[in-house]
Amino acid sequence: MAKSSSSSSSSSSTKPKQTHEVFLSFRGEDTRKTFTSHLNSALKRLDIKTYIDDNLERGDEISQALLKAIEEAKLSVIVFSKNYATSKWCLEEVVKILECRKNRGQIILPVFYEIDPFHVRHQLGSYADAFVKHEQRFASTMNIVQKWRDALGEAANHSGWDCTINRTESELVEEIAMDVLQKLNRVYVGDLDDQINKLEQLAQLQLQYYKSIDTYANKLSHEATIERVTELKMKRSVRMLRLTPEMLSYMEDSEAYEKLF
Repeated sequence: MAKSSSSSSSSSSTKPKQTHEVFLSFRGEDTRKTFTSHLNSALKRLDIKTYIDDNLERGDEISQALLKAIEEAKLSVIVFSKNYATSKWCLEEVVKILECRKNRGQIILPVFYEIDPFHVRHQLGSYADAFVKHEQRFASTMNIVQKWRDALGEAANHSGWDCTINRTESELVEEIAMDVLQKLNRVYVGDLDDQINKLEQLAQLQLQYYKSIDTYANKLSHEATIERVTELKMKRSVRMLRLTPEMLSYMEDSEAYEKLF
């Protein structure tokens, strides 16, 4: 069953609740349990809602639910891999994603996983082999095969990520996830919120404890916790406002500047 990675709760509002922001297109046999699952986890850590197809058995025709999921996404990540082009379903996803790019302004982010981007753009190597089979199977409707070729070339020409560059996969998925966050024009502050919440709880405990043991050292400890909470809240505001170091360069010589970034 295809599903969003984040379940939605029922609502009395008549306005439909957005269940995902990002659609992940991938070849299951290549990357479902490896790269794509790691990327999906990295996106979820940034509170980005994703749609990932969990249907292991696919029919000949792409489902309406999947087409709708593509339409509702703000951004589609296409994980091109060795066997991606062997799937008629994957190729139809690319066609639909490009349609949404044209009609809805959807953002496309190609990721080339263990495949040369040039091979994807020009259907060489394993992609050439895949299209030989497609041309044999769809000999009477070659316009469909040409549509897939054109879609691959266009999608692969978008600026994206080449995974053959020497770096660890864990670093790569985190960088891609941050790129997706920026392309969605969003700012992640979950890490700061977590710290603020914990320190505010600590401050409450300190206040209760120090009432019974009123010493100068305890008072300083509580004040230091409050000060740290204030610093983190300021840092959160700077991040939310997208203030850059250059914009705050007039504060460069102050101690507060160093704590904002």
